This record gives sequence, C-alpha cells and structure tokens, in this order.
Amino acid sequence: MYARDRASQGLGMTLDSIRPGYARMSMPVREDMLNGHQTCHGGFIFALADSAFAFACNSHNQNTVGAGCTIEYLAPGRLGDVLTAEAVEQALAGKSGVYDIRVSDQGGRVLALMRGKSHRVSGEVTPPPSPPLLQPQQPAAPQG
Repeated sequence: MYARDRASQGLGMTLDSIRPGYARMSMPVREDMLNGHQTCHGGFIFALADSAFAFACNSHNQNTVGAGCTIEYLAPGRLGDVLTAEAVEQALAGKSGVYDIRVSDQGGRVLALMRGKSHRVSGEVTPPPSPPLLQPQQPAAPQG
C-alpha cells in the first residue's frame, strides 16, 4: 500500500513499523510545512496521523477507509523536528474499528492525539497470488 501512497511519500513520511492493528510512521518537519507562527501547520500533523491511521486499519489486509476522526493539538512542531505517529487499534467489530493515534516529536513530547473510526469495504489490500498456470503434461518418452 505504501508503494502506491503518493501523498504520504510526497510529504516525506516513512512507514517505520506495521503489524495487525498497529502502524508507526515518521515525517520530518520541512520549511515548507511551517505556518505564519513558524510552527508546523496542523494540517501536516493531521496528515501524518491520518496516514498512520490508514496503515493500521488496513493492516489486516482488508480494504478499510476512514469513517470519521477527531484530533486534539497539544503542542507545536518545529522546523527540523521528526514527528512520529503511532496508531493502535482499540476495537474491531464487524466492519467497524476504532484507533488511537499519538503524534510526538523526537524527544517524546506529545503534539497531538487523534481518534479515528474505520469502516471496512470490499476487497483486499494485497490480493492473494494467482495460482500457477498448469502446463499440459508431456507424454513420457518411450523407453527403449
């Protein structure tokens, strides 16, 4: 999924860890991400949290989309910071899931907390491989 995620790649995000119900992503704060206060624009912090949420809820290899979220901004990010978003599944029932995402800087200071709700849709993130094509069997060569 990351290989097809041009948005996360374009923002310099890396997928650092993933397992069922969990994802961790990082993003350096660049100069073009600063707002008028010279702090990281909240939209970029949200984008990092949202990407980690997306990878965590798709980590079961079932196509899943966000159904809603809330975010609380607690502290600013600064130029040169490396932000990390850690998304953890809290509940998964039927087609619905709930995930908590924590965004922190390289010193462990929490910048934002997000809660996301997910909804599973049809299909798989990575479809199973196709079975190999069967080759017609050649008759055995006569022994002679």
